[in-house]
Amino acid sequence: MTNFILNFVCLIVGYLLGSVNTSIVVGKIYGKDVRNYGSKGAGLTNVLRVLGKKAALIVLIGDILKGILACLIGSALGDYFYHGNIANYEGALITGVGAVIGHNWPLYFNFKGGKGALIAISVMFMVNWQMALLSIIFFLLVVAITRYVSLGTIGATLLFVIVSYLPFFNESLNFHIISSLLAIVIIFRHRANISRLINGTENKLSFSK
Repeated sequence: MTNFILNFVCLIVGYLLGSVNTSIVVGKIYGKDVRNYGSKGAGLTNVLRVLGKKAALIVLIGDILKGILACLIGSALGDYFYHGNIANYEGALITGVGAVIGHNWPLYFNFKGGKGALIAISVMFMVNWQMALLSIIFFLLVVAITRYVSLGTIGATLLFVIVSYLPFFNESLNFHIISSLLAIVIIFRHRANISRLINGTENKLSFSK
């Protein structure tokens, strides 16, 4: 029962934190709702396209900090409930999942948010930086070669799940479940991008601004 309460509290706290969508907040500071421009996405890539590099940098830092904060809060809640490392680990993961869900479907912005990939990566760095680093390197390679951010994101997400099963990392069943759940959420949010990639109409990343 206590474990259920912990997971529920962590999920809700993460969701409320994740609902503070950095892209939307920064866009409003710039006088634009980024959901009405460009790809109409509330994420880093669209902010870069619509508002430029400076705004994108703010979003990048904000989203990374949001993922880190979610994990720190989840770890603290786990310690409060259980006073043990395993509980801290689970609390961080569950709160991270909540933050990704909140970023994608923000309570404060009519449940219309981003795709949550950057937050998911920052969460994964907090719980296993080696696997996250491999995914980031793969992401950068794919984007550098193709200039498709969506393709790099999907590939990096799948790679994280795949490498988590390698015996070298010795991850728990809960880790596999949570990382797979994150992958499902992120890929689901990229379903329109997948369709455009198949049709050859997906937008490529541009550094012109």
